[in-house]
Amino acid sequence: MDPIGIGQPVVLAQNTDPKAPNDARLMAVAQKLEASFLSEMLKSAGVGKTPESFGGGAGEDQFSSFLRQAQAEEMVKAGGIGLAQSLFEALKEQDHGGR
Repeated sequence: MDPIGIGQPVVLAQNTDPKAPNDARLMAVAQKLEASFLSEMLKSAGVGKTPESFGGGAGEDQFSSFLRQAQAEEMVKAGGIGLAQSLFEALKEQDHGGR
């Protein structure tokens, strides 16, 4: 079970099969973490919030999290904010035992 996915399938890195080099899997995890972080930042910024005067009602409120997550994933694919690379380096160092 993937503890990072939290109910939403996210495929950002191109090569995530178990036979792939470990660095590719670490980068995929780092990208998922960055996308989750960006999604929360978008939520805090009010992205996807239903306008007061005209909105889609309860349905729009319920699905706005999917929109934010998709936007965050696209931001990561476009280069993100550099968080994934920092996370990758930290995970790689931990995985390689500080070598």
